[in-house]
Amino acid sequence: MSGHISRRQVIKSLAVAGAAVALPAVSYSRVLGANERLRVGSVGTGGKGWSDLVGVAASPAVEVTALCNIDSSAQHLGRAAEKYPAAKTYADWRKLLDNAGSVDGVIVSTPDFMHAPVSLAAMQLGKHVFCQKPLTHTVFEARQMKEAAQRNKVVTQMGNQIQSHAAYRTAVALVHSGKIGKVKEVHSWQSGQPSWPRNIDRPAGEDAVPETVAWDLWQGVAPRRPYKAGIYHPFNWRGWQDYGTGQLGDFGCHILDPVFKSLLLTSPLELTAEAPPLKPETWTESATVRYVFPGTKYTAGDTLNVTWYDAAGVRPPAEVTAHLPKSYSLPGAGSVLIGEKGTLVIPHVAMPKLFMNGAETETAIEEFPGVDHYVQWADAARGEGETTSTFDYSGPLTETVLLGTVGIRFPGQALKWDAQEMKIPNFTAAEPWLTKSYAKGWEPAWV
Repeated sequence: MSGHISRRQVIKSLAVAGAAVALPAVSYSRVLGANERLRVGSVGTGGKGWSDLVGVAASPAVEVTALCNIDSSAQHLGRAAEKYPAAKTYADWRKLLDNAGSVDGVIVSTPDFMHAPVSLAAMQLGKHVFCQKPLTHTVFEARQMKEAAQRNKVVTQMGNQIQSHAAYRTAVALVHSGKIGKVKEVHSWQSGQPSWPRNIDRPAGEDAVPETVAWDLWQGVAPRRPYKAGIYHPFNWRGWQDYGTGQLGDFGCHILDPVFKSLLLTSPLELTAEAPPLKPETWTESATVRYVFPGTKYTAGDTLNVTWYDAAGVRPPAEVTAHLPKSYSLPGAGSVLIGEKGTLVIPHVAMPKLFMNGAETETAIEEFPGVDHYVQWADAARGEGETTSTFDYSGPLTETVLLGTVGIRFPGQALKWDAQEMKIPNFTAAEPWLTKSYAKGWEPAWV
C-alpha cells in the first residue's frame, strides 16, 4: 500500500498534467491478493452515493472503513454510518485521505465539480477509484483523470453502471456482430424534463445553513456564494454551471456510452451546438449538438455524424424515423444507429430493438448477459478480472460530452478539436471553457 504518503504531500506535489504512458489493464499493479478484503472509503453517501456505496459493498470481499459527507443528516451521512457502524466518519474528504492507510479504494459520489479534486488526490496516493459520471466537470480535468490513472497504475471505473446492464451489452454485441452492417449515422436524445433549475438567475439573499451541513466544505473548489435552501444542496446543483454539467453532462455519459463502446469511438474531429442563450449561472432548457468523429471499422465512411438532442419532449427528426416502422414509437431517451443493412434502437435502460431492411416488425435478438458494474470494480482492485469503464475509456467519453457543453456556449459556431494538443484551433475564444479557475486555497497543484 502507499499509505505512507500524506494527503498534504499529494496536494503539494500533484502534477499529473504531463504525458503518461498508456498501460494495458493486465499491467496494473495489484496491491491486494485475491483472498484479501478491499477496504473502501466513500466520499458522498447520500442520493446516488448511497446506491454506489451499497453496490460496491455488496461484494463479500469489501469492507467499508471510511465514510465522508458534508451533511450529517439521516439521509446523507447518517444512514450510511448506521449501516456500516465500524467505518470512521468524516465531513472533510481531505481528512479521510490524511488517514489514507485505512482504505485501498475510494468511491467518489460528490456533485460533478468535486469529482476530479477528490479522485486525483486519491489516485496519487495509490488508491483505486470508482467515480460517478460524468467523470469530471471540465474537459481538462477528464484528461487529467485518464493520465493520473495510467501514471499511478490504479484500477478505475466510472459510474455509468448501465454499461454493464444486459440491454447495453446486448446492443454493443449486436453492432459488433455486423447484424446492421456498418453504421452510417447516429442520433441520441434525452427528452425528459429535469427537476433541477434551468435557465434561471441566482435567487437573492441567503438562508440559515442547516446545523447538519458544512456549507464551505460543500462548495469545495467552487466560487463562494450564500446558502439558499433547496437551491443547490442536495440535488439541484445539477442545473448550476459552477457545480453541474446540465442535461448533456448528466445523461451523455450514459446514453452515448453504448454508441462509443459499439463503434469504438474516441475523440471527435469537430462539433457544432444549437441552444438558446445561456443565463450567467444556469444551463439551458434545450440543446442540439452535432459531432463529427473519425470513422472506425464499424462505420460506413471516413467520418461519422453523431447528433445529440435534449429538450422536454424532443425526438430525432422525421428523416431518422423514416428508417423505422410507422407503427413504432421511439422511447423517451436513447439512440438510433442507422446501418447499411438495418437500424438499431437502443432505449435508455431497456433491451434494444432491431429492424432489418425496412421490415415493419422487429427482428428477434439474443440477449447478452449483464454483469455487476460495482462488484466488477471491487474484484478488479483485488486482482480478479478487469473493469470495462476504466478512465482510459471513460475519460475520452467524458471529454466528448463536455466538449458539447463548451459548444452550447457558442451556438452555431463550429469547433474543430485537436485532441492531442487539447486546442480548438479555429475558435480559440472557446478554449478558456475547457478548464476553470478554483477557489483560493483549494487549487489543485496541476492548475
